Amino acid sequence: MQLQMQDSSLFLNLFRHKNGQLYAAKQTIIEAGTVGTTMYVVLEGEVDIHAAGQQTVGGPGTIFGEMALIDDAPRSATVIAKTDCRLLELDRRRFESLVSETPYFALEVMHVMAERLRKTNARVTLA
Repeated sequence: MQLQMQDSSLFLNLFRHKNGQLYAAKQTIIEAGTVGTTMYVVLEGEVDIHAAGQQTVGGPGTIFGEMALIDDAPRSATVIAKTDCRLLELDRRRFESLVSETPYFALEVMHVMAERLRKTNARVTLA
């Protein structure tokens, strides 16, 4: 089953003019089980996010990898470039700076995480 992630215009607006890193279609960006030190914002293109037995597509404005910056646990998803894409990488220092300087950034990250948790809970309840 393939789900579409809700894109966040806040993340896209905050980082639209940043250069970002280019990834080719089918290139693995992160792998589940590995240690993560960065989160990502999709600036252009689409990514496939494979987590908890589900595949989700994320486009411009989608974030992923943020949990590794919050709890230091291994990555919970594998993310692969679906198309050629441009991603902005944020390390822990930049993430913490944005959280403290831009309250809406922190609230939007929490909103994304809550939405993902609700979707996972709904899938578990239906199973």
